Amino acid sequence: MRSNRFLIVAVILLAAVTSPLAAQHPQLDELREEVRQEAMSLEKLSQEIVDMVFSHGELGFQEQWTAAYLTGVLAQEGFDIQLGVAGMPTGYIATWGNGEPVIGFMGDIDGLPETSQRPGVAYHDPLIPGGPGHGEGHNTAPAVDITAAIAVKRVMERHGLAGTLKVIPGVAEELVASRTYMVNAGVFEGMDVMLSTHVSNGMSTGWGITGSGLVSTRFTFHGRSAHGAGSPWAGRSALDAVELMNVGWNFRREHLRLQQRSHYIVAHGGNQPNVVPSEATVWYYFRELEYPRIKELHELGRTIAEAAAMMTSTTVEERVLGSAWPSTMSKPLAERMQANIDRVGMPEWSEDDITLAKAAQRLMGVEERGLRTEADTLREFSQGMGGGSDDIAEVSWNLPTVRLRYPANIPGMTGHHWSSAIAVATPIAHKGSNAGAQVIAMTAIDIVTDPQLVEEAWRYHREVQTKDYQWVSLIPEGTEPPTFLNAEKMSQYRPQLEKLIYNPTR
Repeated sequence: MRSNRFLIVAVILLAAVTSPLAAQHPQLDELREEVRQEAMSLEKLSQEIVDMVFSHGELGFQEQWTAAYLTGVLAQEGFDIQLGVAGMPTGYIATWGNGEPVIGFMGDIDGLPETSQRPGVAYHDPLIPGGPGHGEGHNTAPAVDITAAIAVKRVMERHGLAGTLKVIPGVAEELVASRTYMVNAGVFEGMDVMLSTHVSNGMSTGWGITGSGLVSTRFTFHGRSAHGAGSPWAGRSALDAVELMNVGWNFRREHLRLQQRSHYIVAHGGNQPNVVPSEATVWYYFRELEYPRIKELHELGRTIAEAAAMMTSTTVEERVLGSAWPSTMSKPLAERMQANIDRVGMPEWSEDDITLAKAAQRLMGVEERGLRTEADTLREFSQGMGGGSDDIAEVSWNLPTVRLRYPANIPGMTGHHWSSAIAVATPIAHKGSNAGAQVIAMTAIDIVTDPQLVEEAWRYHREVQTKDYQWVSLIPEGTEPPTFLNAEKMSQYRPQLEKLIYNPTR
C-alpha cells in the first residue's frame, strides 16, 4: 500500500515539473530554500518559545504551563490539538494537513531539579535557590519543532502539497518515562517518519544504534513500626531492607559487565529517627546495551530486592516507572538531514556570544574555545562502553526516526547542571534553535516531495534496523504512566516560578 501511494505522488510531482504549469510547482531545491526562508522569518517566534519555556522551568509530567502555551501557539496556526495523550495530562498531538506522508516532529520539553540559573551570566546565580530549571536545555527543542512545523505547513499550503504534520512533545524525558506509554497506546501508528531534535553545542546527525537502554523502577519495602529506643525488637525496618539492597547491589557491581550503568536514590527512608521505618523506597536505574542484557540486569535487581526483604522480615513491591531501549537511527534519513545541515551550516555568532561562552568555559575550568563554527560530518553511531538513555529510542524501533542535534549551548558545560542553563535563554540558543528549525523544515520538505526517501527509510528499517530485534515493551502491560512524579516538588516551586514567567511584550 505504501509503495502504491508514493508512486501516485511521484507521478503527480513529475507531471508538475514537466508541464507548462511547472512554475506553479517549484522543484525540490526551490522548495527547500523557500521553507528555509520561511523558518528564518519566524526567528522572533523561535526566540519567544525558547524564553517562555525556559521561564516555566517545569519538571517531568508537570509541564502544565508549557503544554498550554505550546498548544496555544500551534492552535493559532491552525493545528488541531488532542490533549491528554496516552494518559498523560501534558501529552498532546498537534495535527495539520491530510494524506500522506505523515511526518512527526518531536523534542523534549521538561526541566531538571536543582538547575535554576539566571541566563546570560557566567557564574552561579539561581533564580530560585534549589529550584528546578532547564539545565539540559530542553526549553529550546519546542522552538525547533514548532518553528519547523509552521514553516513546512505554510509552504505546503502555498503549493497544495499533500501530507500530514504531527507535533508531539517528549514529556518527562528526563525521567525516561513517556514514550513507551505512547507506543503502547498506539500514538505513532500510521506515521511514516519521525524527525526528532535535541539540544547540543554543535550541529550533527548520524545513524545506527546509540546510547544505553534502561529500566527505571522503584522498590518499596514494608515492615513494622516500633519505638526506636523503647522496643526496637518489635519493629521490622523497611529502611534496613533498602540499605541491604544497596549494599548487595554495590558488592555485585564488581562482577557485572563494564558496560552496565546503575544508580539509585533513596526516595523515602522513614519519618523520624525514633520510629522504626515501616515503609522505605529506593529508586533504581538499570542500564545496559541490548534488550536481553537490560532485562537480565533488571531481573538481578529484583532478586537482590527480594533477598533484602528476606533478610529483614519485610516485604517488597515494585513499580516500574519508565524504560527505553538503545536508540536506532535511520541511515537514509540521516543522509538527507546531513545534506541539509551542510546547506544551513552554523549560526553566525556575535562577539558577545563568544565572550559569554569563553567566560562560562573559564568558570567551569575547561578549554576556552568559544563557540563551534563548523557543523559535524555524518557519522555512524557507536554505543561504546555505554552511557545515557533517551526514550526517543522507543519511537525509533517502531518507525524510521532521525535525530538532529542543534547548536543552542556552550561547549564544555556539565550536563544536568546549572552551567548548562547559562546559555539556553540567550541569543546563542535563539540563533541555534532557529538554525535547527531550518534543517528540520528542509528535511520535512524532502520527505513530502520525495516518495522514494520514505520507501527507502522503511526498507532500511525492516531489513537492517529491526532484522535481529523486534521491539518489546520493558514496562509491564497495564502499567499507567507515573504522572504523580514531581507533583509535590512543582507545587512547592510554582508560586515562585509564576513571578518569573517571560512576558514577550516587555
